Amino acid sequence: MGQAPAAPVPLLSAATAAAYNSRTANVSTTAVNPHLALLHPYPFEKLRQLFAGVTPNSAYSPISLGIGEPKHPTPAFIQRALTHSLQGLASYPSTLGTEPLRAAIAHWLQRRYGVPPLDPATQVLPVNGSREALFGIAHCVIDATRVEGGKPLVISPNPFYQIYEGAAYLAGAEPYFVNSEPARNFACDYASVPAAVWERTQLLYLCSPGNPTGATVSLEDWKLLFALADRHQFIIAADECYSEIYHTSEAPLGALEAAHKLGRAGGDHPYRNLVVFSSLSKRSNVPGMRSGFVAGDAEVLKKFLLYRTYSGGAMAPPIQAASVAAWGDEEHVLENRNKYREKFHLVTPLLRSVLDVELPDAGFYLWADVRRSGLSDTEFARRLYADYNVTVLPGSYLARTAHGVNPGQDRVRMALVAEIDEGLEAAQRIVQFCTTLRAVKP
Repeated sequence: MGQAPAAPVPLLSAATAAAYNSRTANVSTTAVNPHLALLHPYPFEKLRQLFAGVTPNSAYSPISLGIGEPKHPTPAFIQRALTHSLQGLASYPSTLGTEPLRAAIAHWLQRRYGVPPLDPATQVLPVNGSREALFGIAHCVIDATRVEGGKPLVISPNPFYQIYEGAAYLAGAEPYFVNSEPARNFACDYASVPAAVWERTQLLYLCSPGNPTGATVSLEDWKLLFALADRHQFIIAADECYSEIYHTSEAPLGALEAAHKLGRAGGDHPYRNLVVFSSLSKRSNVPGMRSGFVAGDAEVLKKFLLYRTYSGGAMAPPIQAASVAAWGDEEHVLENRNKYREKFHLVTPLLRSVLDVELPDAGFYLWADVRRSGLSDTEFARRLYADYNVTVLPGSYLARTAHGVNPGQDRVRMALVAEIDEGLEAAQRIVQFCTTLRAVKP
């Protein structure tokens, strides 16, 4: 037998009780954040839908170049540091992180970029991977009351890491996309952004080296961006997760390094309007550890720490201990980088024979133009999966149509994250696939 409806809570007034019962009478009317409706499906969900109903050729073992998940082995010394610190599970961690971890990150930044010593207590904040921090920073700095005649704007490169867009929408802002340009080696032309856009901008996401293009930001571009940030009082969030994977002898320029060279690392307000995000995932092959940091403007980090204290983002003590070990060692990073260099120098010439693709500035992606195949980026990915059991990600899934074009259209992203033999096997299958396509053309 059904139960009678529960009586209103007796301490509520009749009007309040009636409103309560009305709201709870039908769960389908439950209110949710309306900004959730603005979110696009994640690229890998789109890829799953693209492959729906496709049975890949069983003559080939599956090889995925679709997801940027490092596959090189996690160094043994990091694993040992983690397991030797399990007693830390008996304690609640501090959101601020331990002093040894903040000091290890500050020392690494000084060694890597040649910047003056950062204050570990105020200019460095450990986070559970850069993803959650990149998302959270928008909620910390966006202020809709500052903008008249529209929502605040968040500037993002295009193509881009989709977290930037989702963070903008859920913080009550709108994304404004600056297209990467092949003529500028896939760098964004920030000088082309209208003044009216900068006036509404409160946050700028920048990824250098870029995902998926591998492009890096020049010192001249940094000079322009710093001047704009000062003039319009927006925050620059520099995503540098791929900084330690590069294919020449010259390491990519970092945001803190650029600020130092331009005289912005000292004075009364060091690194004004700049926060940098980095991670151990790619550098040290520990994506499952979820360990990264934010560094830079102490005033912004003070507010961000307050935000993260409420959002529950403290890093587990064993992860912090393993992170101290990882940030303090460079030998494993050099070994990792050399693996990527060998892989890219073997794979890129093979693919260049059938696609328009070049060695990127940095990162572990190839950003290939597939128009020579005669297929769109989505059809290329679908047929390659069906015929040769190789997964790549359509470039149009990583970008939005902006200023009349989708800069990811007719491109695919290939993540060369597996070991060398598997990467070569994938490249050989792609060559065979494209060669077969040409052979059957009328």
